[in-house]
Amino acid sequence: MLYRDFATQEAIDAAYDPMIGRDPATLVAGWRARSDAARARHRVSLDMPYGPTLAERLDLYHAEDRGEGTGEGAPLHLFFHGGYWRSLGHREFGFLADDLVASGIGVAVVNYALCPGVRFAEIVRQARAALAWAYRHAERLGFDPAQISVSGHSAGGHLCAMLLATDWQGDYGLPADPIRGALCVSGLYDLGPFPWSWLQPKLRLDGRDVAEFSPAFLPCRSQARVSLVAGGAESSEFARQMADYAAHLDEQGVEVEQALLPGDDHFSILEHFLDGRRLAATVKGLHDRQDTSSKGRRG
Repeated sequence: MLYRDFATQEAIDAAYDPMIGRDPATLVAGWRARSDAARARHRVSLDMPYGPTLAERLDLYHAEDRGEGTGEGAPLHLFFHGGYWRSLGHREFGFLADDLVASGIGVAVVNYALCPGVRFAEIVRQARAALAWAYRHAERLGFDPAQISVSGHSAGGHLCAMLLATDWQGDYGLPADPIRGALCVSGLYDLGPFPWSWLQPKLRLDGRDVAEFSPAFLPCRSQARVSLVAGGAESSEFARQMADYAAHLDEQGVEVEQALLPGDDHFSILEHFLDGRRLAATVKGLHDRQDTSSKGRRG
């Protein structure tokens, strides 16, 4: 077997192909149009650099009704896009900020470099750099550094899980747990299938990459509440990876919940960030809790 009970590349490709029944060009064009409209509606700081490379940029959608430097500062949410680590960027996903900014939560939509232009490890480094930058600059930008949450879709869900496995104090000099809460949507937590898939010429994963960057096998260093979501109309591998990662977190005493949203595929699930639906409500709930520092762990 190449991976678990998969004996062929064709079987792995089918299990991890989210585009079945979808036209990619139509899908992305729709996201871009909706994101252009969102940028016209909201106060946005475009292409803010969080690192030295051109790819390390984010669009910051400022929270409504709580301007910079007023009072305690608004919560801040970082969103990491999907694209199997080799496509798309921050500009396609601005539309996901609508509901959150209207609720008084700022949203940073994060861009990062893509494979094969960079090695896989560099993408993880950039995701970590974005969180570190957001924490260090939160007060200057009018946000509360104690109220930073993260979410990500698909490959972005993987990156959020890697943030939970980061030694923030030892590697970055930040507080040990700078993340208030995390929402991983249709995430990929075990990289094991991808060296055997159609993605390998782009990702160029080796055995060390799989071991070092598979959150399903890494210790969780965060006490943040974690929400995992996948679509009921996705391949069963997305639900299986979610369940395995949830069990891994639960074994470590992490407060984790998982949900399979019936009828949603890999892309319609993003609509739940809007209009007070499931994912928007989840992000808001991460900031409603007054104290996560001592909850969610055993012993």
